[in-house]
Amino acid sequence: MKGIILAGGAGTRLYPATIAVSKQMMAIYDKPMIYYPLSVLMLAGIKEILIISTPHDLPNFEKLLGDGSDIGMKFSYKVQPEPNGLAEAFIIGDEFIGDDSVAMILGDNIYYSAGLTGILKDACKIKKGGHIFAYHVPDPERFGVVDFDKNGKVLSIEEKPEHPKSSYAIPGLYFYGPEVVKEAKNLAPSPRGELEITDLNRKFLDRGELEVTVLPRGLAWLDTGTHAAMIKANNYVQIMQEMTGMNIACVEEIAYRQGWIDDKKLDAAIEKMGKSSYADYLRRVEREAKK
Repeated sequence: MKGIILAGGAGTRLYPATIAVSKQMMAIYDKPMIYYPLSVLMLAGIKEILIISTPHDLPNFEKLLGDGSDIGMKFSYKVQPEPNGLAEAFIIGDEFIGDDSVAMILGDNIYYSAGLTGILKDACKIKKGGHIFAYHVPDPERFGVVDFDKNGKVLSIEEKPEHPKSSYAIPGLYFYGPEVVKEAKNLAPSPRGELEITDLNRKFLDRGELEVTVLPRGLAWLDTGTHAAMIKANNYVQIMQEMTGMNIACVEEIAYRQGWIDDKKLDAAIEKMGKSSYADYLRRVEREAKK
C-alpha cells in the first residue's frame, strides 16, 4: 500500500501566522505538524509516501523530510497548484499509486490512541472500494457527515450539511483500492469548483463498496484549523507526553521500533537534532532498547 499526505491549501484561517509558512510546517509542541499524519501512515506499515503541497511550500517539505531514507522510507513530492479539492490528490498521485491500494491523510490531522495501530492495519487490508472512519463530534456541520441506521448500516454521506443527520464526522483519513484514481478522474466539480472527497465516497457507497469504521471514544482526533485548536493540540501533546514519558509522532522512534532503521541511523538522527529535548528522547529510546 502507498500513502499520500495532502499538505496544501493557503491556511488563511490562521493568517497572519501562515502567510510565509505552511500550516503543516508549524510546530505542534515539539515537532512539525506534518510529523503527526506521517506517523499515522508509518504505524499502518506504509513506507512509500507522496507529499502534495503548494509550489511555494513544497521545497520546505523536501528540506525537512528529504527522500525518506533517514527513516527507512521513500518520499516523493508533487505540486497541487490550486486547492481544487481533496479528491484531486489521487489524480496528482496517479503515477505514484499505480496498481496499489492507497491511504490518504490530511496534513493537519492528529490522531492518538493506544489501539490506533490495529485500526490502521485492518484498514490496510483493503483491495477494492473504500474504507473511511466516523468520529462523534459536537459540531458535525463543520465536516463531512455520515449517517447510520440502528444496525450500523451507512445511510448517507453529506458535506458540511446545514442540518446534520448525525453527529458523526468523517476525519481526514481515507483508504482506497487502486480504482480510486479512475473514480477521481470521473468526478464532476462541485458548485464550489472542487473535486469533493464526499462525492468520491458516495460513489463507493452507492456500489456497496464503502466500509465505515466508527472510531472509539478513547481515540483522540485533533483538528488544527483555528488558532484555538492549535493551542489545544499543543497542550494535548505536551500533557500526554509528560504523563506517559512517551513521545507522540516521533518518526525516528517508529522507524527504529519497526526495524526500518538500525542503531547507526538512529545515532545519525540524534546527532542531527543537536541539543534538543527531542534528541534526548531518542537517546532514551535507544538506551532502553538495548537493555
